[in-house]
Amino acid sequence: MTSDPAALLAAVERLRSATGEVGLPLELDDAEASRALQRELREQLDDYVLPRLRSLDAPLLAVVGGSTGAGKSTLVNSVVGEQVTRAGVIRPTTRSSVLVHHESDAAWFTGSRILPDLARVTGAADRVEDPASVRLVASAALPAGLALLDAPDIDSVVRENRRLSKELLAAADLWLFVTTAARYADAVPWDLLREASERGTAVAVVLNRVPPEAMGQVRVHLASMLRKQGLGQSPIFTIGEDDLVDGRVPERSSARLRGWLQSLAGDARARSVVIRRTLTGTLASLDRRAATLAAAGAGQLAAGDVLSVAAATAYRDAARGVDQGVQDGSLLRGEVLARWHELVGTGEFLRSVEAGIGRVRDRLGAFLTGRDFAPEPLGEALQTGAAALITSHGQVAAGTAARAWRTSPGGPGLLAAHPGLGKASPDLSEQVERLIRDWQGELLELVREEAGSRRATARYLAFGVNGLGVLLMIVVFSATALIPTGAEVAVGAGSAVLAQRLLEAVFGDQAVRAMAVKARQALMRRVEQLYEAERFRFDRALASAPMSPGAVAELQAAAAGVEAAR
Repeated sequence: MTSDPAALLAAVERLRSATGEVGLPLELDDAEASRALQRELREQLDDYVLPRLRSLDAPLLAVVGGSTGAGKSTLVNSVVGEQVTRAGVIRPTTRSSVLVHHESDAAWFTGSRILPDLARVTGAADRVEDPASVRLVASAALPAGLALLDAPDIDSVVRENRRLSKELLAAADLWLFVTTAARYADAVPWDLLREASERGTAVAVVLNRVPPEAMGQVRVHLASMLRKQGLGQSPIFTIGEDDLVDGRVPERSSARLRGWLQSLAGDARARSVVIRRTLTGTLASLDRRAATLAAAGAGQLAAGDVLSVAAATAYRDAARGVDQGVQDGSLLRGEVLARWHELVGTGEFLRSVEAGIGRVRDRLGAFLTGRDFAPEPLGEALQTGAAALITSHGQVAAGTAARAWRTSPGGPGLLAAHPGLGKASPDLSEQVERLIRDWQGELLELVREEAGSRRATARYLAFGVNGLGVLLMIVVFSATALIPTGAEVAVGAGSAVLAQRLLEAVFGDQAVRAMAVKARQALMRRVEQLYEAERFRFDRALASAPMSPGAVAELQAAAAGVEAAR
């Protein structure tokens, strides 16, 4: 390890902090495995690496683990020489962890130095033990410098027991793996033994309840399997198939294992070798495990970006659709066209404009003589058409974004958690109506400002501010560029051209062009703000699954820092 323990400790503390900050909220294909990796890495840093770096002279912790019915608790009682943990035939027997230590070592375990997430309890085992606690048992029969932790079954039918067992094994200086002649080749234990080998954890194997006639064959086969997993140096202790004495393995059968553990406890150098071997191996594994976690975090960020872009694209396309609908004249049809003809008629004046006969200003007085210019029905028709256009595109955008999320990694889970995203906001229609009213108010103010001193003229008074506002709406809903004066106009565009000419008679052609551009820009600005608010519903759903780009980079930097310091 490093010659600067303080630098290494600081680097690992930084890695621990960075590990907890990586967000994995989206339900991607690898999410469950990545969260398990993150939890296990965090727990091992908390339960083992940091405590051990802070106190290299603390007692060696040997975690006794194995399959259901392997006889772990009986073995612990046998090694200690008294009943310190509960054994029995009802499975699962060990529901919570039991840590046995010498009386003089109590201070190392009563606090939160190791296994900080587990509460400490003392005294005899209750009938129902709490998996969220560790029961401390002081025993003078166990030598100082060594502690035994009896863990739940690694293949327990209780999921929480399995998870706790893995956490405890990751906190070990030494894993004392207990198996039997009938179970030693089971897959689950070997998955954990493989992990122990990859992390450099010191392992000793207890082959329990072996029939005498199978002793040699089973031991040789087990040793071969250990070598294939890189655990060829792990000691193997065999215990024959003997009757228990007072619930414990006969002393002659457990003597070799007990003697080995006592020698570790009594030999500071041997104990230090085991501790440093496991610590060095674990430190060496951190870079690879952190890189895997960082890749998972980067995958989450990439998936989140895809979802964000999908929603933004849907609403950007919706705004473009409204913009196109505003300019292509589609709003000047149906009800709007009928109301326009009611207002201005289709007679000689309209035909003269469509035929290109100019001097509109000179003919305006004759056109208006005897007419009652009432634009309200036309204005209402324009409002209704514009509102329908904006509402329709908003509804389509919500459906489009939801469909994109439904087929994108991580999207289905967010849609399930936020079922309203597939549709526009319930009050979208009311929001659009308010938008149109507010825009009309802005448009009328634009007319007043442009009129200036013209407000007293006959031309201005003939239409009034509301009438001019309606004419300006018609121009806005035809084309942004407007049609140049004197150009030949198709009959279908006659309504828009006439509205333009009437406005020009009051304000002049350049002013009308500027007003139309400003009015359209004001409308689109409001539409974009409305759609932005609608899109933000998707952003909020993503925000409920927090991810930080900086966290991934920090994890990578922290892992590199540990590599440099160790």
